[in-house]
Amino acid sequence: MLRTDYCGVLRADDVGRTVSVCGWVASRREHGEHLAFIDVRDHTGIVQCVVDHGHDLRSEYVVRVTGTVRRRPAGNEHPDLPTGEVEVGDCTVEVLNTAEPPPFPVTDRIDADETIRLRHRYVDLRRDRMQRNLRVRAAVNSALRGAMEAQGFIEIETPMLIASTPEGARDFVVPARLAPGNFYALPQSPQLFKQLLMVGGADRYFQIARCLRDEDLRADRQFEFMQLDAEMAFAEQEDVLAAISEAVATATEAVTGARPPMIPRMTWAEADERYGTDKPDTRFGMELVDVGDALAGTEFRAFAEAPAVKGIRVAARGDTSRSDLDRLTDRAKSLGAAGLVWMRAQGGSNVESPVAKFLSENELAGLVAALGAEAGDLMLFVAGERRLANKVLGQLRLDLGRPPVSEGPHNFLWVVDFPLFEGVDDTGRPIPAHHPFTMPHPDDIERLETDPLSARSQAYDLVLNGWELGSGSVRIHRPDIQQRVFSLLGIPPDDAQARFGFLLDAFRYGAPPHAGFAFGLDRLTAILAGEENIREVIAFPKTQSGADPLTGAPTPIADSQLAELGLRLLPPKS
Repeated sequence: MLRTDYCGVLRADDVGRTVSVCGWVASRREHGEHLAFIDVRDHTGIVQCVVDHGHDLRSEYVVRVTGTVRRRPAGNEHPDLPTGEVEVGDCTVEVLNTAEPPPFPVTDRIDADETIRLRHRYVDLRRDRMQRNLRVRAAVNSALRGAMEAQGFIEIETPMLIASTPEGARDFVVPARLAPGNFYALPQSPQLFKQLLMVGGADRYFQIARCLRDEDLRADRQFEFMQLDAEMAFAEQEDVLAAISEAVATATEAVTGARPPMIPRMTWAEADERYGTDKPDTRFGMELVDVGDALAGTEFRAFAEAPAVKGIRVAARGDTSRSDLDRLTDRAKSLGAAGLVWMRAQGGSNVESPVAKFLSENELAGLVAALGAEAGDLMLFVAGERRLANKVLGQLRLDLGRPPVSEGPHNFLWVVDFPLFEGVDDTGRPIPAHHPFTMPHPDDIERLETDPLSARSQAYDLVLNGWELGSGSVRIHRPDIQQRVFSLLGIPPDDAQARFGFLLDAFRYGAPPHAGFAFGLDRLTAILAGEENIREVIAFPKTQSGADPLTGAPTPIADSQLAELGLRLLPPKS
């Protein structure tokens, strides 16, 4: 065999053993006239080897080193290195491959340009941080599979070439060579297929599925992403929440060694009121407070004429400079607010603010009391439509208080009772908040025709430290309810058949009650690995512009390929 041991596992207990290790030369240091120290690195770590000075060993050479494990001389130990008590001496070295100087140092202490890192991803992946992230991802996948199988789920693969279905984002499409002028779509999710599996009697399905959506990229979004996709027959919301909670708790424990507590729940309405978002980060306070009661009868027009006035307390930030307060005001305006009112608490009802002269002492005391402000705190208020005030303050709360993703506990949260519809379109038709197969809340079904925007759905999201991990819902399995929802959306029977025929046809043959969920593995892994960007836990990601610096994709294709597919490109726009 080429090696007997990995580099990073050698310890004092191995002293006296003859070992062979393989890896890359991480560094070389001269040691007198005849010897040199080389650090040999593999995915487990590094070990110091004492070699003959005459060996031509350079950075990133691939080597096999055979020698005897011995203790380092007293005083030369490296306490921060797991192998720091020992070294490999009396070494023979075999150069398995030479290497050109890498485009950037292979060390976590160097923060190279991301495009260069991705162009040479095979070098970047050698870094300890990337090795750790890939193994965190593998541990998450393995734990999730085990947890789902232990709960009676079976893993079933669904197709990658499907018909285009409306799922909220643009499809990636693939021309069909055997059917010129027609196209497959790559799946945004296995949504319809997993519902068909429930009709087919699979009972409990899951897969770690690759999904593709042509949408703008950001820190938590890629064209290609992986999700744990699951569906359960003869199940209600409680069944899904219990199964997914078990899976994510098991995955978290596999990475961190600690099992998170039972995941709490919060309604969508409560999350919006307290945090201004449907994906609240509950690791810190600074919650939104309705201060309307403190302002009852106020003569300050900006507050008196507003449907709602909400505020947040920023502890110990009363010394914020006027220029920073102006920037906060500009930020609030950019989010849609008419303005931002700030106050510096100075004890009791005493505040410093440009608007203090327009408010009575009782009103000022009421605002201080409502927010629980103390001397030295900063208070921020937004007046306007309630949803807008919540959104603006919710974002300011994150801007001012959100800790890095790597800090603090892993705070999971179920958000439930989402609205069935999120608004109306230009024709006055309601817009589904999730998809048109989401079951209305049983208490709100009779509101569908009379007050649809007040109807809740049986939809739920899983949130972790302010990131939405995924969504799910109880599905509509009854034709009468499905037709009522289609009618509200302005989808006539013929159109519904054309768009969703293969699912609706299946439902004619006995669809059980079913519910499901899907969440992003990239996002879960990133948070557990302490990364702010999912690109750091994906082996070969795209840049934020959608480019792949490694392969050069996207690239043109040859005219012969276009002709074979029956395609012709439009001339570039002038």
